[in-house]
Formats: sequence, structure tokens, C-alpha cells
Amino acid sequence: MTKTDPLERYNAMRDFAKTAEPRGEIGKGEGRTFMVQKHDATRLHWDFRLEVDGVLKSWAVTRGPSLDPGEKRLAVRTEDHPMSYATFEGTIPKGEYGGGTVMLWDRGTWAPVPGKSAKDLDKGHLHFTLDGERMKGEWLLIRLKPRAGEKRENWLLRKIDDAHAGATDALVETGLTSVASGRTMQEIAEGVKPSPRRRAGAPGGGA
Repeated sequence: MTKTDPLERYNAMRDFAKTAEPRGEIGKGEGRTFMVQKHDATRLHWDFRLEVDGVLKSWAVTRGPSLDPGEKRLAVRTEDHPMSYATFEGTIPKGEYGGGTVMLWDRGTWAPVPGKSAKDLDKGHLHFTLDGERMKGEWLLIRLKPRAGEKRENWLLRKIDDAHAGATDALVETGLTSVASGRTMQEIAEGVKPSPRRRAGAPGGGA
């Protein structure tokens, strides 16, 4: 029996002669990388990605992650992405799938809480911790009950009440520059070269 390629859909949706996005190839090893890419496509959203089994499991968070445990943010499951996508920042050409500006908004490592594992995703939930430059502490992903005619899985992303929680939207409101290049969305769109003097921790760069 032929093993299904988890990146088949990713590759089929893109024309790599037109987009600078990396071609999908499964990574090696079992890592714990996570990243978030702010993506100004048809609608602004934040792509949340967790490394599982050599690929990036991905969700589009329409309003961005919130530090408020009372906020349940819609996270629409999208196709798995290759590990090489973890460092992608730039502009996807207009007319191509996901056309628009992409910023590397956060990055770090993740781990399931004790007693849990990445296999819980198959059951429709995941309780995990993040150690990123912006997102930290405990978080929860829960799949909503499927509805008739639903084309994609709808999940909720929620912050667990811990030392990193707060009743604010500080992550989205103050995280306005790339953690990799220090550039704003407009500067990335305009192709401004990254400056080594600018860091994500500069004013407007971090939560």
C-alpha cells in the first residue's frame, strides 16, 4: 500500500515557477518547531504552524492569537506545509494561491503538556506549551463539531490562564514587525532590504 504524501495538496495548489514559496518535501526527524506567519491575503490572518512528523500542521487564525483566556479565536485548518516554509517571508504574487504579503511574526518551540501528545490532534484537541518570541505558556486547540457541507475543519485557539495570560490583544496590536527581519508588512511588500540594526524587540516589534 502506497503511503499518502501529506504535502501532495500543498504542492498541487502552487505554481513554483511563479511563487517563491518552497516546494513541499517532508522533513527529517521529530522536532518541536512552531512559527506564526502574518498573512495579508484576501483577508488578513495569522497562520499558526506546529511541526509534527516532519511537516507543519497549519491553521489560519482569522483575528490572530489573543492572550485573553476568555477569547476563543477561530482557527481554520489548512493544508500541511513543508518544514522549509518555517523561514518564508515575502510576497506571493497576486493571482496565485494565497497571494499577498507574508511576515514571519513569531517562532520558537512547542511541546504537548505532560500526558498528552501530538496524536491528540486526530481526536480533535491539543493541549500544549509554546516558547516563542511572542507566544508563550499554555495554549489549547479544539476542533468544533463538523457541520454539513463544511469544506475545512474549524478549530478554536485559546490561551490557558497562566503567568503569560492577560486580558488584552497586545500580541496583535503591538507585534507589528517581523521577528526575523524587523520589517513591517508594508516594507516586506515593497521589498525593503532587512537591516541588521533592526530587531523584533525594537519599539512595535514585540508584545
